[in-house]
Amino acid sequence: MKYRLIENETKVHKGITLYRIQSVSDFSNVKSGDKGGWIEKESNLSHEGNAWVYGDAKVYGDAEVYGDAWIYGNARVYGDAKVYDAAKVYGKAEVYDAAKVYGHADVFRDSEIYGNARVYDRAVVYDAAKVYDNARVYGNTTVYGNAKVYGDARIYGNARVYDAAEDYGGRN
Repeated sequence: MKYRLIENETKVHKGITLYRIQSVSDFSNVKSGDKGGWIEKESNLSHEGNAWVYGDAKVYGDAEVYGDAWIYGNARVYGDAKVYDAAKVYGKAEVYDAAKVYGHADVFRDSEIYGNARVYDRAVVYDAAKVYDNARVYGNTTVYGNAKVYGDARIYGNARVYDAAEDYGGRN
């Protein structure tokens, strides 16, 4: 085990009781005794790998964080979302529904979701893709490669965004 739920340190978020986590071993940049963010249950955060929930970040529902993923800031991961490998979700970003966000831990390519970005429905973001600012990625969309989706962009439907040289920002 790499962490424990602190039973007497809880908060209720949208009617769900969340528990502060505390590391019980050293891994990555986390030291034994460090307090982390908030999860609803142990299935939200794997005890294997270097995945961690920091600060005031929250993971709940049937969401799972594993591999080397980091959730921090005021980010939220919930529903049936999966965040794994070398992905990072931070700021006030949200990943939810059945969305998946992952990087490639073996080559240290991090997908990042941050700012006020939202990734949801069945959207998938992977490789070294970035979604940030107020961007929304949803539907059956896939964003990958070195693509950047930002500003007030809305990527949805069955879109595939993958160009290594293009940015998808601005409005709709």
